[in-house]
Amino acid sequence: MKETIDYLLKMNNVTLYKVAKDTGIAYTTLSDIYKGNSAPKPDKLMKLAEYFGVTVDYLLGNEKDENVQYYLNEETREIAQEIFENRDMRTLFDMSRKMTPDRLKAHIEFMKKLQDSENN
Repeated sequence: MKETIDYLLKMNNVTLYKVAKDTGIAYTTLSDIYKGNSAPKPDKLMKLAEYFGVTVDYLLGNEKDENVQYYLNEETREIAQEIFENRDMRTLFDMSRKMTPDRLKAHIEFMKKLQDSENN
């Protein structure tokens, strides 16, 4: 469940503390659930599922929730979809498949530096 909660925290840009505060679940209880030290009770699962907009089964890892977005940003999702649908642009995805690991890592590092410079 830790990986699922990590993903949902990131997707919703919240901390475990904020989730505890917003849901009324004691932070220590939520932390124990997160760490796997205790099994969540049904009422806590329902609160978490409602808070994140997913099903209880998704939280438990029993199903993939189609409502959970892969992209954190809607504009990024739209751009990626446009690249996917445009045959000429689709090669951007194919390039990484053909690169050596070192070359791909260099591209990733370049993109990270570019993003950092845009954020500062």
